[in-house]
Amino acid sequence: MERGVTLRNVVKAFGPVTIIPELNLDVAEGEFVVLVGPSGCGKSTTLRMIAGLEKVTDGTISIAGRDVTWERPKQRDIAMVFQSYALYPHMNVAQNMSFALRLAGAPKAEIEERVTRAANMLELTPYLDRRPKDLSGGQRQRVAMGRAVVRDAYCFLFDEPLSNLDAKLRASMRTELALLHKRLGRTMIYVTHDQIEAMTMADRIVIMHEGIVQQVGTPKEVYNSPVNTFVATFIGSPSMTLLEADLSGTGAKMAVQGDGFKLPISARQRKQAEAAKNKKVLVGLRPEHFAVEALNKDFAPIDLKVKVSEYIGSSQFLAADVGGKSLTAAVEVGPEAELLGDGQYFFDTRRLYLFDRESGEAL
Repeated sequence: MERGVTLRNVVKAFGPVTIIPELNLDVAEGEFVVLVGPSGCGKSTTLRMIAGLEKVTDGTISIAGRDVTWERPKQRDIAMVFQSYALYPHMNVAQNMSFALRLAGAPKAEIEERVTRAANMLELTPYLDRRPKDLSGGQRQRVAMGRAVVRDAYCFLFDEPLSNLDAKLRASMRTELALLHKRLGRTMIYVTHDQIEAMTMADRIVIMHEGIVQQVGTPKEVYNSPVNTFVATFIGSPSMTLLEADLSGTGAKMAVQGDGFKLPISARQRKQAEAAKNKKVLVGLRPEHFAVEALNKDFAPIDLKVKVSEYIGSSQFLAADVGGKSLTAAVEVGPEAELLGDGQYFFDTRRLYLFDRESGEAL
């Protein structure tokens, strides 16, 4: 059996309610995989089944080539970092980090060596004698990670560890986690509802919805080639706009047309558009592919009625209408530009996405 973490036909039900109908997943050894999706999609339940904190209803789970489906958490060679730091308030940082090793009866010299190494790695050395109440949120989270690191486990599991931190701390901790993975080279599985975390840290992303895996791929794959409308609108910030449209014309004159807009189909998408000519479609427009002027021949005009302009420095976010439908555009205009309003904007037609209107599947 291959090493890494493998889930085969895993089902989870609570009584008559099936939360995860059937899940298959392969995480390679040393890979950083992020499970992402909205609240209630089954990602945390999946992580808890891998950890042994939830029993599977059916299927098998293997870690490092060993079937651990019915083994207790401490037998699985995993370390877990929770959303709530779960630090012991009466212990200092060094004692919190070494607790599991002391409980297992590890030699004192080995405990000190591991704690020192983890503290250096996570820049916690100055805080080893402090108690959790004397630490910031980011420092507490690093202690929680340090407690996992000293265990030297085969697989590290993270259950939304950054969700209690403010935006600035989350950004810096994302970097910390990415560096930690590079230093340790261990298998890591991370759960979050934040697609920015998923995109910035993962080797591969697993996008879940209602207990079902929608797509597995690298950040670039799921962003550039979403398999359905759920993935398309979930990945990307601000999210993609979907508009009902029809396909008209043939060859180089082929276009996608809806209320208030008509955009030509680029050469790279013509084949899929021809195949979908008799279908009702949704056209997907990502906000970041709009511009205030045509940057090349592939940019086509589109009239927007701007309801709100948001200044974010060199760019502006526009909440707009096209043909009575809401749309979001993000355009670069420079930090000195006045707030934008109604008018003609341009969209990069090479970046159109086409979906079947009935199934939601990408064409």
